[in-house]
Amino acid sequence: MSTEPTAELGGPADLPTDHLTTSTRDPEALGRLIEQWLAGVLPEGASPEVSGVVTPEGNGMSSETILFDARWTEDGATVDRRCVARIEPELDKIPVFPTYDLAMQFDVMSLVAEATDVPVPETLWYEADRSIIGAPFFVMGRIDGEVPRDVLPYTFGDNWLESASSEQRSQLQESAVRAVAGIHAITPLTHDLSSLQYDQEGETALERHLAEWDGYHRWVVGDKPSPLLADCFTWLRDNLPTDCLPDALSWGDARIGNMMFADFEVVAVLDWEMAGVAPPEVDLGWMAYLHLFFQDITTDLGLPGMPGYMSAKDITDSYADATGLAPGDLKWHIAYSAMRHGAVMRRVTERAVLFGEAVEPEDLDDMIIHKATLRAMLDGTYWGQVGL
Repeated sequence: MSTEPTAELGGPADLPTDHLTTSTRDPEALGRLIEQWLAGVLPEGASPEVSGVVTPEGNGMSSETILFDARWTEDGATVDRRCVARIEPELDKIPVFPTYDLAMQFDVMSLVAEATDVPVPETLWYEADRSIIGAPFFVMGRIDGEVPRDVLPYTFGDNWLESASSEQRSQLQESAVRAVAGIHAITPLTHDLSSLQYDQEGETALERHLAEWDGYHRWVVGDKPSPLLADCFTWLRDNLPTDCLPDALSWGDARIGNMMFADFEVVAVLDWEMAGVAPPEVDLGWMAYLHLFFQDITTDLGLPGMPGYMSAKDITDSYADATGLAPGDLKWHIAYSAMRHGAVMRRVTERAVLFGEAVEPEDLDDMIIHKATLRAMLDGTYWGQVGL
C-alpha cells in the first residue's frame, strides 16, 4: 500500500511525518570512544575493537541509541558481541524529559530478566561517568527482530505489520499483552519497588503518578502555558478511577513500537525510561491509546490505517486471559495516556522547532498534534468514535 500523501502534521506547526532529529552526535565518534572505554572495562589484554556503528531509524525521540559490533580476546578466545548503547540525550537540545535515570533503566531491565520470563536484552555494563563519551550510558546485548515503526507510523501501510494476515496481527497483539502482564507480576508485594515510587503527594500510587505527570506538564510549558493541557490535567484529577487492579511494576511506555518481534511473538521489551509503580491499567491504557494516536494520524491524512486493532476490549480480554484478573474500565486511562502524550508532543514539537523541522505557531496548543482528540475527550465526543 502506498504511503502517500507525505503530508505534514500539527496544523500550523507543520511537524513532519517522515523524519525527526533525535541527536546531533556523530555515531562513528561515539563508537571510537566506546572502544577506548571497553579497553578499561574488559580484562587486561582484551584488545577490544568496535565496528559497524549505526543509528537505528524509525523509533525513539528521547534517549539516544547506537548499534555496534564488539570483538575482544578473553581467556585466549575471541569473543564477538552485537551490542546496543543507550545514551543520555543532549540536555542542551530541548530534551523530551528533564532527567534521564539510565541506572534505573538498567536496574529495572535486570530485575525483569531475573524475576520473569519476559524477554529483555541482556544488561552488560552501565557507565555513570559522563566524561567518557559526554553522557552516562549503558550497553546491552542486541536482539534480532522486527519493530512496528514510529516514523512513518506503521498504520500508514507498506510495512510488515500492515501486510500481515489478521491471524498474525492478532498473534502479535496477544503476545504483546502477555509480555505486559508478565511485567506486572512484579509488584510491591513481591519486590522492593520503593525506588520507583514517585516522590509526590497522594494517597495512592495512581495519584502520585498523576502528580508526577502534572509536574512534567508544567515543566514542559514553563512560562508559555497551555490552556488545553491545563484543562486536561484538571479533568484527570476530577475523574480519578476507583476500579483499578492492585499496583505493579509499570513499564511506562507500553506499546508495540517499543517491542521487537520474531514470527509475531515478542522477543524483546525495550525503552524503560518511564518505569514506575502504578495500577496495570496505566500500561494497558497507554498501549491502547498509542495505537489510536497513530490510527488517528493516518485517517486524518486520508489513509485507512488499521481500524479496530489494539482495541481496549481486545487488550483487556487478552490481559484477563493471561492473568485471571479483569482490568477496570480503560476510558480514563486512555484519556490519561492521550493527555500525557499531549505534553510529550508539545515538547517533541519544540525540539523539532529547534532543528528547523517545524515552526512555532501563534497558538502554542497547535504544537500538540492531537489537540482535537484531547478536546473531544474532554467534551465526551471522542469515545463513541472508538467504541468506548
